[in-house]
Amino acid sequence: MADKKVTLKLIKQLDWKLIIIVLSIFLLGLVVLSSATLTKQTGNFMQIYKQILAFVLGCFLITIILLFDYNFLGKYYKELYIVSLVLLFIVLIPGIGVERGGARSWLNFFGILDFQTSELVKLTFILSYAKIVESKKGELNTLKDILLILMYAFPFIGLLFAQPDLGTAIVFICIVCGMLFTAGLSTKIIRRTIILVIVSLPLMYMLMADHQKQRIIAFLNPDDPTLKGNYQVMQSMIAIGSGGLTGKGLYQGSQTQYEFLPVQDSDFIYAVIGEELGALGMTVFLVLFALFLLRILYIAKEAKDFYGTLIVVGVMSMFAYQIIQNIGMTVALIPVTGVTLPFVSYGGSSLMTSLANLGLVLNVSMRRKKINF
Repeated sequence: MADKKVTLKLIKQLDWKLIIIVLSIFLLGLVVLSSATLTKQTGNFMQIYKQILAFVLGCFLITIILLFDYNFLGKYYKELYIVSLVLLFIVLIPGIGVERGGARSWLNFFGILDFQTSELVKLTFILSYAKIVESKKGELNTLKDILLILMYAFPFIGLLFAQPDLGTAIVFICIVCGMLFTAGLSTKIIRRTIILVIVSLPLMYMLMADHQKQRIIAFLNPDDPTLKGNYQVMQSMIAIGSGGLTGKGLYQGSQTQYEFLPVQDSDFIYAVIGEELGALGMTVFLVLFALFLLRILYIAKEAKDFYGTLIVVGVMSMFAYQIIQNIGMTVALIPVTGVTLPFVSYGGSSLMTSLANLGLVLNVSMRRKKINF
């Protein structure tokens, strides 16, 4: 009887506002995705069915994550840390890892199913690194302190650069920065770090892979259509500009329906929104994403312990970067990288990972209060 009471109280403490926001983003995104995948023209709903299946499986993952107190999961942070490194390393082994889009980041099962290990590692890394940062709360006042805590993150960043997967590496950097800032990183260290990053930019550029350098060059020369990445952005800007205030109407966008817009079902799906639903449609999604991030920030503040706060901040940092990066590259404000728009872009592994990380946030939220009888 007691167990049932505990379960009911925990369910009542779920953050239903956050759940409703995510459902709204997903359902509206599914409608846009049906246009981006040309379902009206072809009558083929296979991608939509796969996206719905991925969402259902993601909800199943959330249920599993909610069964375990996040502090219980945190007890195994060392094991999670090691498993995370193994998952990132295994794809680099010839004959095991599979290359997709210029990066060896994937495992292939039975010749039909691809799985990007770094997607799962986002979740395990947040759980493990948050525990490490928690132990250093209030002790991040010197460069030595920072370097010691960063030593735990360097292997992850290094393995991602080795694949090379710059986009995901930046996601992990954002997670680390968000957690360290929350743990009380001194403003003096922050200023020095910013200066160091700026000074190191030429060296960082030299270490980039050729295709990554090309994207930077393309971003700095947006009017040259021969540079890789500029064609996508140009088509994206044409689509958004032609949409005007209210858009051309769902399934009516010429850039979308005639497939002038590259990767329109994932990387550039926000341009589909701009063309067919106009500035108003883009604003609706922006508002929903803003509410989504603000709600997560509220949960971080209300967490019952600092470990819970760090977990939620890590997830929020991940989502914030992905949202800003995807929308920013669509409107030519940020160089193009293969980052999807959470809960909207097509992709089973991406959607399920986003939902699993949402499960971590809900886990912290539903246990923010003590259960008394």
